[in-house]
Amino acid sequence: MNKIYNFSAGPSMLPVEVLKSAQKELCNWNGMGISIMEISHKSNIFINIVKETEHNLRTLLNIPKNYKVLFCHGGARGQFAALPLNLFQNNEIVDYIISGYWSESAAQEAIKYCIVNKINIRQQKLNYLSMKDMDHWSLTPNAKYIHYCPNETIDGIAIHTLPNFPNNKIVLADYSSVILSAPLDISKFGVIYAGSQKNIGPAGITLVIIREDLIGITKRSILSILNYSILTKHNSMYNTPSTFALYLSGMVFKWLKKQGGLQKIAKRNQKKANLLYNIIDNSKLYINQINPINRSIMNVTFQIIKPKLNIKFIKLAEKQGLFFLQGHKESGGLRASIYNAMPLDGVQKLVNFMINFEENNK
Repeated sequence: MNKIYNFSAGPSMLPVEVLKSAQKELCNWNGMGISIMEISHKSNIFINIVKETEHNLRTLLNIPKNYKVLFCHGGARGQFAALPLNLFQNNEIVDYIISGYWSESAAQEAIKYCIVNKINIRQQKLNYLSMKDMDHWSLTPNAKYIHYCPNETIDGIAIHTLPNFPNNKIVLADYSSVILSAPLDISKFGVIYAGSQKNIGPAGITLVIIREDLIGITKRSILSILNYSILTKHNSMYNTPSTFALYLSGMVFKWLKKQGGLQKIAKRNQKKANLLYNIIDNSKLYINQINPINRSIMNVTFQIIKPKLNIKFIKLAEKQGLFFLQGHKESGGLRASIYNAMPLDGVQKLVNFMINFEENNK
């Protein structure tokens, strides 16, 4: 049987080592004869798991002491509302940088709670889609906050530079698809949030890393489950959290440390991306229409010059154990999501398949 490689954009593949460990102790966690899913979130046993999970995350990302870590419900879409509810005023202008589907979705939600200044930074140059440099973003002079998404999974387009804005602007960022893929200077941001189902663990929790001085500043009436002050006070357990997702995410953090940390993970991710982009750039069948300086490391999108071959490509790839390569319905084409858990072997197998496919479909 072919070894299966899962190129899904999310929920994405998890490290095999983590899954095997979870399988081994699924019905008998820590020799207790019960599953981790059956342990109360209020017990010292589970509280210690959460503490260890947060500690390992802080170590991996080198999170400053003046930032709180919250494990929330509702996915990143929940944070599209939670951020403005916790931070903005009704009549406040907030800059939302539009780079693709997800940043546009965040802006559409924020419109309910503030005055959104949408700043489109996408531009077409020759045959490439690219992003305007941060220095050329048309920011509102008196806007306190800037929201952006550094990696748009659908188009496979990314902003690789870190924010460095004047006038003490507070940067909020949706890092769902690139969190933990490389070292990150958390101090550049007021809030970073990320859905768990790509590089953190299984779907079910949303990571929020927030600077302490931004907690409790709102005068709005907020749903308690979205209120950062309440979640902080209750250590992310105001109500029952997604215990299994938290447990597995903690195992992923341990796995990342075992791999050598985020610097080594970043080198591995770049190597995987380079391998794929090199094949595409030297092909007469495949094309990538993203400016090379804005290409995503996590989500490699490409098209076949003969679109009718897409279905054939996907079906044959599945027979080789290469799954979920179809592009998003918004963009079409093909997409290989190569998050942290995707091994180099999986990308090499995809590359070999792509070479053979082109040879047989000239």
